[in-house]
Amino acid sequence: MSKPMTFPQLKGLENVLLNLYRERECQHKQWGEQNHPDGTGGKRAELDAEDARSRCEYVFAAGGGTWRHLLAEEVAEAFAETDPAKLRAELIQVAALACQWVEAIDRRQSKGKPRG
Repeated sequence: MSKPMTFPQLKGLENVLLNLYRERECQHKQWGEQNHPDGTGGKRAELDAEDARSRCEYVFAAGGGTWRHLLAEEVAEAFAETDPAKLRAELIQVAALACQWVEAIDRRQSKGKPRG
């Protein structure tokens, strides 16, 4: 099990969540409440999820894994899910991973490192 987040990590997450909140405010102002069909599931989506998972495992085992690979896998898994509770859980994973990626970008920028 990993260690709890440190204060600097929590501050970074807080900043990302504030940015997300502001973006959601903008979306709501522009479009109002949105209610669309999920459009998930199906054999093609299941195959895409399997492919994304295999690709992610392969590139990480070879030492070339990136945030893009991780996020693509999580999004593909969400697209394959039809059960509303499971879909919600997958989308939370997508959002959490996207937050982690933004935090990593912010850390690199604060340390003067080039983007990944």
